[in-house]
Amino acid sequence: MKRRKEIPFRNRNHTGWWIAYYVERFEYYDEDRSKLNRRCLAWENTILVRAEGREEAYRKAMAFGRIGDGSEGHDSGTRRRGAWRFEGLTSLVPIYEKIEDGAEILWREYKGRTVKKIKNRVRSKKELEAFDDGAGPEARRA
Repeated sequence: MKRRKEIPFRNRNHTGWWIAYYVERFEYYDEDRSKLNRRCLAWENTILVRAEGREEAYRKAMAFGRIGDGSEGHDSGTRRRGAWRFEGLTSLVPIYEKIEDGAEILWREYKGRTVKKIKNRVRSKKELEAFDDGAGPEARRA
């Protein structure tokens, strides 16, 4: 009888909430799909998923990611048409703390970096995405 391996603490459900990242990219209808070195517009989206365990969280995150797959759009400059393609998940992690104002939901560890590199990661207010009111991505969803 095969014994079930215990899921490590870091991968267990703590709050019922998970954070998933997925990648989707815009593909023009007229591009050569055999060339994997071609340039593209891609978004890595971050979503919250409510699930009791990692298998359910994975299934739900994949389903949410696929919602926009095939959505048509165009390049506003060239008028080339294409569609968004779901590529898959890049990360799936449980949220460890109760979700409330100020709750830590994500973290990154930086080992062996210089103080200068760490200080260079910090952005001014106007450099933060929430304050970038520019035109946005070139390919718009139709």
